Amino acid sequence: ILQMGFPGYFLIVMDFIQWAKNHDIPVGPGRGSGAGSLVAYALKITDLDPLEYDLLFERFLNPERVSMPDFDVDFCMDGRDRVIGYVADHYGRNAVSQIITFGTMAAKAVVRDVARVQGKSYGLADKLSKLIPFEIGMTLAKAIDAEPALKEFLETDEEAQEIWEMALSLEGLTRNVGKHAGGVVIAPTKLTDFAALYCDEEGGGLVTQFDKNDVEDAGLVKFDFLGLRTLTIVDWALKMINPRLQKEGKETINIDHIPLDDPASFTLLKTAETTAVFQLESRGMKELIKKLQPDNLEDM
Repeated sequence: ILQMGFPGYFLIVMDFIQWAKNHDIPVGPGRGSGAGSLVAYALKITDLDPLEYDLLFERFLNPERVSMPDFDVDFCMDGRDRVIGYVADHYGRNAVSQIITFGTMAAKAVVRDVARVQGKSYGLADKLSKLIPFEIGMTLAKAIDAEPALKEFLETDEEAQEIWEMALSLEGLTRNVGKHAGGVVIAPTKLTDFAALYCDEEGGGLVTQFDKNDVEDAGLVKFDFLGLRTLTIVDWALKMINPRLQKEGKETINIDHIPLDDPASFTLLKTAETTAVFQLESRGMKELIKKLQPDNLEDM
């Protein structure tokens, strides 16, 4: 950590996680490669002992493969913005900002945009757009090779051809800007020493004018503040359950101390009724759970 120059990064992450916990904002126990770091566990950045589970530190930081450290820090959806607000106040509004994203004109969208601007009918634009196969990284050139019906339609319809010609020259250009869902940068001095800034018409919503890759090339470190609905749901559940337990004179539940070998939890899990259980709610995961029938955390 010292050799790669990241003590500051660890201490900043430790600081805002501790602030969130002190202000009753639910924080995830840590996930991704950062969970393999014993230093992170000691600083209470993560809540899982990596020695107990034999996790690899090298996946997180490795001098052989120099890349920025990256803790995926999950916050309750409702509290995430408060944490970002704290970081901006604490480290200086002129040193903290969110990151821009660029929406580009991809194959399907560029066809619709061009048709609208050329005043062509919606039906034509819709038909043309639907003939372009739906897959990641699809381009107009690829679409023509992959879809004979598209080629045929362009050869027979003059208006479609006009749309296509203009779309070819516009494809891939930036269409609009947005804000990165979780990325925040903290500069050692003023942000403007490293990157140009961009804001909306009212002068609010400040973001860097470099996207997440360029921001790192400029020497800024990106911190991930991810909003996680699951944490919010857990928080709601505790707020409903604990007052009742208190009233009955029973011990309240602390989510950090629940047993990881509770048989009833695994019995429920095996039914694959895992909607709203983080990372287990997709159809594929539910099918896998039914086949695997996990009995303990290691199976998971």
